[in-house]
Amino acid sequence: MPPRKETLSGQLSDADLRLLRIYKKVVECGGFSAAEVDLNISRAAISMAINTLEARLSLRLCQRGRSGFALTDEGKEVYESSLQLLAAIEGFRTRVNSLHECLKGELNIGITDNLVTMPEMHITHALSALKERGPEVRINIRMMPPRDIELAVMDGRLHTGVVPALETLAGLHYRSLYEETSQLYCASNHPLFEAEKVDQNCLGRWDAVIPAYAQSPEIRSKHEPLKAAASATDREGVAFLILSGRYIGYLPTHYAQGWIRDGRMRALNPRACQYVTRYSVITRKGGPPNRVLNTYLEELAQLLQA
Repeated sequence: MPPRKETLSGQLSDADLRLLRIYKKVVECGGFSAAEVDLNISRAAISMAINTLEARLSLRLCQRGRSGFALTDEGKEVYESSLQLLAAIEGFRTRVNSLHECLKGELNIGITDNLVTMPEMHITHALSALKERGPEVRINIRMMPPRDIELAVMDGRLHTGVVPALETLAGLHYRSLYEETSQLYCASNHPLFEAEKVDQNCLGRWDAVIPAYAQSPEIRSKHEPLKAAASATDREGVAFLILSGRYIGYLPTHYAQGWIRDGRMRALNPRACQYVTRYSVITRKGGPPNRVLNTYLEELAQLLQA
């Protein structure tokens, strides 16, 4: 039997953690070239770091070359383990920082797309108040699909998130944030734009864009009568297709307001063709003490009460 190869001898050092952070960013960006900007180091330096990490672990983590970038099975395992390790380190740092009066640490937030135009700017105002109370706090926002946000909060990669309240997961705590109204729209170059009256029963004859993400039964019932001729994974994609003049589709009223004001969109039968999406702030149940997160939630609660 050949001797077993020794792997990861010695203790993890700061240099090892730096290599893992570089590797994490490369995986999330999908390759060396795409990670250059985020890491602010050259592609050659990134390649050297990955080579060093592979030598340190005695594992081949990824395939790279003319055929493109792809993780090996071992690379996928190392990536998942690195997420847990780095989240644990951040958790330790957060708990230690909680021992000090000065508010320090990070707040990692996941937010669903296109909520920045909500007139109730609770998230923005709460982040401003947090930064005023803790000037050294680092705020990191990631725009992600709702399900990815929930999973990231559960495993500690995110401290909190904002998601539509479609269904609740047992390991998360949900706090109501606000409601969002959506209506059916067409663009100014669509045949329905100049129609004085739109027959509700005829809407199903026109090509429509249908969202390719999780929906409540109420929202699905609004889309079912439409002619599904295109799909989009987020609201920005829906807007692109509506503005093409070839499709009708639902958008949040706050998001569509700018195009309405410019005369580039109109709502179709707004009383009948609308629905409400409720959004919640989520945190992990039984998570470690975190003064930065608690301060942010306190500021958010005060805004909601006001």
